Amino acid sequence: MPDELMGRHPEVTQDARELVELATAEEGVGELLRRGLDWVSRVVPFDLATLFLLKEGRLEAVAARGPLANQAVRKHSLRLSDFPSLKQALETRRARAFTEEDHSHGDGDPFDGVLDLPAGHACMVVPLCAGERCYGVLTLDRAQCETYAQPVVDLVEVYGQMLATALQGAEQRAVMERLHRQDHEHAKLLESELGGDSEGILETSLSPVMRDLARRARQVAETDTPVLITGETGTGKERLARAIHRWSARADQPFVSLNCAAIPAGLLESELFGHVKGAFTGANRDRAGRFQMAHGGTLLLDEIGELPVELQAKLLRALQEKAFEPVGSDKTVRADVRILAATHVDLHQAIAQKRFREDLFYRLSVFPLRLPPLRERREDLPQLTVFLLEEQAKRTGRRGMRVTASGLARLAAYDWPGNLRELANALERATILTRGQELTAQSFDLPGGERVREVSAAVEGSPEPMKPGAKVPTLAAVQREHILRVLALTRGRVYGEGGAAALLGLKPSTLQSRMKKLGIARLEGFTAAEDA
Repeated sequence: MPDELMGRHPEVTQDARELVELATAEEGVGELLRRGLDWVSRVVPFDLATLFLLKEGRLEAVAARGPLANQAVRKHSLRLSDFPSLKQALETRRARAFTEEDHSHGDGDPFDGVLDLPAGHACMVVPLCAGERCYGVLTLDRAQCETYAQPVVDLVEVYGQMLATALQGAEQRAVMERLHRQDHEHAKLLESELGGDSEGILETSLSPVMRDLARRARQVAETDTPVLITGETGTGKERLARAIHRWSARADQPFVSLNCAAIPAGLLESELFGHVKGAFTGANRDRAGRFQMAHGGTLLLDEIGELPVELQAKLLRALQEKAFEPVGSDKTVRADVRILAATHVDLHQAIAQKRFREDLFYRLSVFPLRLPPLRERREDLPQLTVFLLEEQAKRTGRRGMRVTASGLARLAAYDWPGNLRELANALERATILTRGQELTAQSFDLPGGERVREVSAAVEGSPEPMKPGAKVPTLAAVQREHILRVLALTRGRVYGEGGAAALLGLKPSTLQSRMKKLGIARLEGFTAAEDA
């Protein structure tokens, strides 16, 4: 019927084009409804045209046009169950004209008590339905007419269908924008929690392995190549992924993260690809998945090694074709997404055990990046402690906290199986237990071992009794290690307040002379005599 009517009424075709354009433009639902009423006024006369949207069993007026439109009409609200004819129009999805006989049989006028309409006036109700969703109704009233002719009803029904389709498009766009906005807000919050200067920490790292990692990460960030980030738990894989996103051309687009280990296997497909209403029990509305949310931006699949095998084939297809079907839908959705994956699992071993698809592994690991554990980059501890204490201060208000040379030595003597996450926890715990602003060796309650005690004692100048036969370091070796650690703490700064000389209680010239004698010329990129 709609195609036949549109052929009979060429003006409808033009209006349809305008509606489609409006539904994909920047205007919101309010502008869409206003334009919809303007279009209806071109094809059918009325004294009152009112748009009601359906909300939790009630019809709420959102827009009105015509000589009878007033403030009471614009605020009008109906309980759908009180008007069988309106309810039937929505259930059958067919427009219908009301007659005086309908009103006399108890199906009251929607505007009873709001408008004083004469008996026998014309009234029409048009459902606004698209897909599986009914958005509301359009009602038309004409005071000096007994009823609307059926061809007019049929024509307005076509407008109702077009308007509902446009509403559907506008709503979907609003949902996507909200999801993207929420993800941006989440990303900003996470940046605040994790530190927005993670990129700077990477690039100014004292350890050569981390500087090389930062260089390679910047290179791959300029492309859309998939990256597989591996490393132990707590090494900062998500930090690195966010840095790659911010270094990329997609930096202004969403960064969406999905932890494959944190979501039940039965819900992972829906989380990845979304679902349509009715796809499964509890799916009472359409929902966009992470791929759609990340459109134009970056999707991090964290703990990819925990992804169920049955879902890996669907993920592989989505990566290859940049297309997928939401759960319960046969419609293909396309998304332009840059994929980053992270895992602490040995994927080669998982492949051998048939727990991970080899073809998916090669698709994800075009450019692998390994984050070294903290025990392989101990020279970064001074910089990391400063960075993490600053971030901690934003949450706790404990500003000005610093780790002394003895405290730093104790941190350096520990192997950090929990890596950055464990270090952050240790610093926060020490801050809570310390009254002043200095965190010394005694501030850190860390699992011990001979190395922890020996190094701490050497730095603090109060050594533990040594076991018979133990190798005794020379005084020069102890001094050299101590000076190097303090220089690392000050990032090579010798002069001024907070410089290595001040921390050691020496004149800068004395410290420089001692450094020369001990063979300390440079500290990993910082000139020993550098005056910051």
